Amino acid sequence: MAFRLPFLSAEGRPGRPSDVRGAEPEGGRQAIALALGGGAALGWAHIGVLRALIEAKVEVRAVAGTSIGALAGVCFAADRLDVLEEIARTATLRTILRYLDPHMGRGAVLGGRTIARELERHLGAFRFEHLPIPVAVVATDLATGEAVVIDHGPVAEAVRASMALPGIFYPVFREGRILIDGGAVMPVPVEAARRLASTLPVVAINLQGDYLRRSEAVGLSGTTPLLSSFGVLRSAIGLTMAHLARQSLRLCPPDLELSLPVGHIDIGNFTRADELIAIGRDAAEAALPQIRALMTAR
Repeated sequence: MAFRLPFLSAEGRPGRPSDVRGAEPEGGRQAIALALGGGAALGWAHIGVLRALIEAKVEVRAVAGTSIGALAGVCFAADRLDVLEEIARTATLRTILRYLDPHMGRGAVLGGRTIARELERHLGAFRFEHLPIPVAVVATDLATGEAVVIDHGPVAEAVRASMALPGIFYPVFREGRILIDGGAVMPVPVEAARRLASTLPVVAINLQGDYLRRSEAVGLSGTTPLLSSFGVLRSAIGLTMAHLARQSLRLCPPDLELSLPVGHIDIGNFTRADELIAIGRDAAEAALPQIRALMTAR
């Protein structure tokens, strides 16, 4: 049973989102809904998960995404996964730096203008209402602390809001709200996926569950003689995100959680797409028997 989170705010229209665009498959549960979690660069692993599901002919009938999961989910639904994979696999330090336009104004250190232009170029023609399956992305209302589920209107703006890392990228102003990265309150959007398709089994992809390897990757251990301030900060942020994800999953558990082994890769390293895509693919392929069992249950 899904718990209704007290800080959740839906932006859907009347009748949305449980009964739109055929979210429920005819003749039973022969499909799944996906909840794609946030995790910055680690989100390239979502591409591998989606590729494995496509190749195995697993029907995905609804997708909810947070942050990089929002981008992956929308690209999947809009048939732009090839574009996203090309961007991921060809990313270099130079191309990443092109996206990080400095912003000396208030509210952020990076403007995000280049990212906004790229989102508009690839996704600007799409609205949620016109996607072939129900999709929702999660952002955070900075003023109220609510998780805001966006499932209508322009897709590019919503994805940009879901990915607006607080203090890093400038917030998105939408319908009277100040929106930042959805990972602040719902790093794995199971609740949003349940709202989209209440009778479908939800498979959640958690990018925050591998904390021990993340701390090891920055050199932390019980015998570490010297600790760098940056390593401590990175580990503390990782620990906070891991616990937030775990608490979110406890409040609203999925039917199946795939916690990907990605802790050894820096969350800000966007140049390791090949490895991350392979990790996502391997995890999804290993879980196919469980996923198919969910699809045929009841």
